[in-house]
Amino acid sequence: MASVLGMLEERETAARVRVEGLREEAARLAGVLEAAEIELDRRVITREELMEALAASAAETPAVTEAAAESAPAPVPGSIVPPWHEGLPVTVLAPDYQGILGVLEERQSAGQQPLKAREITARLGLETSLAKVEGVRSKARRLAERGWLLLEASGAFSAGRRPVAVPDAGSSA
Repeated sequence: MASVLGMLEERETAARVRVEGLREEAARLAGVLEAAEIELDRRVITREELMEALAASAAETPAVTEAAAESAPAPVPGSIVPPWHEGLPVTVLAPDYQGILGVLEERQSAGQQPLKAREITARLGLETSLAKVEGVRSKARRLAERGWLLLEASGAFSAGRRPVAVPDAGSSA
């Protein structure tokens, strides 16, 4: 009987050691999680501040004439997509985004239906691999979120503009 009690005590001790190790690991991970959440909050606030500054800057500047638009510096590929508002020229967008808009505006002017991301990818002359289609879908969604395009319930995109709300300065969502 003593050997059974000894075995149970050994197992209990091993379980206590394991629980303590897991508690230490959980505390370490809680610290890592807290640091990651702080970094995420900083990045969200930075993006919101930048979007607000871009919207305020665009609202303060008069409408761009065609001559001024032609002399404006080319956007940097991969740059931010500002929220659309009346008077904001397409030239503020990176060439990839301008291409997506062009395909959909051409399609709309011909009176045709909205396009799915795969169709947009093909019309841009890109291979229709999953990676390319997802890249185009991501860019088209970003344009739709910021009011440059319309996202249909079917997941297709169409040309059209709608103003979007700019986050409040106090917001930290």
